[in-house]
Parts: sequence; structure tokens; C-alpha cells
Amino acid sequence: MPIIIVNQSRYIRHWVDTLKAKRPDLDVRVYPDAGAPEEIEFALAWNHPLGAFQEFPNLKCIASTGAGVDHILRDPDLPAQVQITRIVDENLTHDMATFVTALVLNHVRDLDGYKEAQRERTWAQKRYLRTQDLGIGVMGLGVLGSYTALQLRKLGFRVQGWAKSPKVLEDIGTYAGPEELDAFLASSRILVCLLPLTPETANILNKETFQKLPKDAFIINVARGEHLVEQDLIEMLDDGHLSGASLDVFREEPLPENHPFWSHPRINVTPHIASVTNPESAVEQILENYDRLQKKEPLLNVVSRTKGY
Repeated sequence: MPIIIVNQSRYIRHWVDTLKAKRPDLDVRVYPDAGAPEEIEFALAWNHPLGAFQEFPNLKCIASTGAGVDHILRDPDLPAQVQITRIVDENLTHDMATFVTALVLNHVRDLDGYKEAQRERTWAQKRYLRTQDLGIGVMGLGVLGSYTALQLRKLGFRVQGWAKSPKVLEDIGTYAGPEELDAFLASSRILVCLLPLTPETANILNKETFQKLPKDAFIINVARGEHLVEQDLIEMLDDGHLSGASLDVFREEPLPENHPFWSHPRINVTPHIASVTNPESAVEQILENYDRLQKKEPLLNVVSRTKGY
């Protein structure tokens, strides 16, 4: 049974080489060179061309090469019978937590401000907040969000989390559902978005949400660009309610050269690098599901189309 890679990123060759290194005899095809379409039952996908999967009448599994699946679910023509899986990888999880921690510490100790002072040759010591003085709110308590929240708690931050449904995390206050969102926001001096992108969470980082945060709150978005209403962020930064933002994801990627985020003094931009799938780390679970599909066994890390994660 062949595997077809339907991927519009630059990492296609890396995936081909990694799969072949593990299984030299594996039939790996790269879209649109699919060969006989009826032979295709297993697809490895990232940002596929919409409608592409309709070409394969016997397709049974679409495996995302990352933790997110919104890039797959946005396709209105997904075959109904196909299961969708995602990557759950300790390396991805750890990388996300360390990246968010770096952003938090950079903000708390104002390292960007000291870098600017260095450029100006200014010796200016500033008072700083300590970890126990800050409440961090993590939106989204799936694998990535829960682990990130726990790592921040280990550093001494007061951490709380919010999710669609109730969660229990050791030594971390949790909130659930729309009815508890306001209470969660009220004590989040740093707000970290790690939500899955669903119709319910799209545009959740908006002016109404920001107004419910404490004054001088800081925003970190490492989930999806569609969570953020961009003009609302700029407005709330410019009027002083928010102190800044670190953004790793955007509605359009790469971020256009003329986008106002590039030049805004209170926004840090990084090019969607918080947590990137390493094929060498993820290939084993891809092949595990490939084998399970052939044996007609339950697949790992199957996504609910209804929930979107």
C-alpha cells in the first residue's frame, strides 16, 4: 500500500527521505504524481490543495504532519469515510513549552527594552516583576496547553487554564466554558493562546476579550492566526490597555511585507517556529498508523471532525 504526501510546504523531501530511511521498500508518492489513484489509502498532509483528496476513491486515512488539523478540516470536500489523525509528539510538546516560556520571561524581565537601551548606550536599571506576582492564563488545555501550563507553574508563576470542557491539572486553577471565561481573563496578566482552531474559537482574541484582561496585560499567540482579530489588537495596544504581544502565527503566512505588525513597537513577530514537527521524531507514529490501517486495527490520535481536535 503506497503513502502519498500531499504537502505544500518545503519539507516534502525531508519526509520522503525519512520514510524511506525507515522502510526502504515503502512506496512513497508525492502529489500530484499519485500513480493509480485507486491504490491510495493513506495520505500524509499539510496545507493540501482543497479538493485534492476527492481524487482517491479508496482513501481511508489522512494523517496531519503536525499537531493541528484545521488545515485539513477547512476543506469542504473531505471524503466522509476518511479518518483524520494528528501528531502527538513529546518533542513538539516540549518545544512549544520552552518557546512560550522564553516569550514569558522575555516580557517579564523586559529583555527587549534592555536591547534597545544597549543600542542607545543607555545604562538604565528597571524594577521587574517576580514570577509569583504574575498570573498567566493559558487558553486551551490539550496536550500542548496542559504541558506548557505545568512547566510555567514549575517556574513559580501563578498559572490558570481555560478550556471548552472541565480539566484537572495539579496546582493549577482551571476554568471551563463561556460562562467561566470572564473570571479567567480577569486575573490573566499574560494571556497565552494554545486553543485548537474551531468555529467557536475563531476570532476569540478580540477587543471584547482584551478589555476583560487587567490593564497592561500581554498577549502571546502560538495557536493559529485566525484566533486573532488583528485590528483589535493594534487598537488595544495603541490606547495603552495592552502592554504588548508576541505573535508566532498569522492569518496570512508569510506575513506580508507591508503588514503593520512588522513595525509596531509593542509587537514581536516570529515566523511560525514555536514548535515544528521533526520527521525523524514523528515518523514512527505515522508508520504505526500505516500498519494499523493495513491490519484493520484502530488508529492512534484520531481527530473528531465535530470537535475539530
